[in-house]
Amino acid sequence: MKPENKATLARIFRAAGYSMKGLKAAYLHEAAFRQEVWMACVLIPIGLYLGNTGVEKTLLAGSVLLILVAELLNSAVESVVDRIGSEFHELSGRAKDIGSAAVFMAMVLAGMTWLLVLFFA
Repeated sequence: MKPENKATLARIFRAAGYSMKGLKAAYLHEAAFRQEVWMACVLIPIGLYLGNTGVEKTLLAGSVLLILVAELLNSAVESVVDRIGSEFHELSGRAKDIGSAAVFMAMVLAGMTWLLVLFFA
């Protein structure tokens, strides 16, 4: 029988620790994530400065954070696929390609958001 999952303060701290461990692992082992973190360090302050309203600031900064979220999920998929085996398999390649496509779509969304907010709002 599974133990009861109580939302205690200790559980919240443990979960936050696991999240920090995941961020550290992504930063140490994923070059694309490192590049996107540094890009976010530049673009988020610029977005907060250039946005005129709270909504604009949120859209500009949030679209950049979404790239990081997509990259974390892509890296997780790649890690699981690599754990299974190094030999080529069509489904493994497809999973990695789809994860990469998710990152690309997040980048397209961020680009569109920045263009629309900065030049048409």
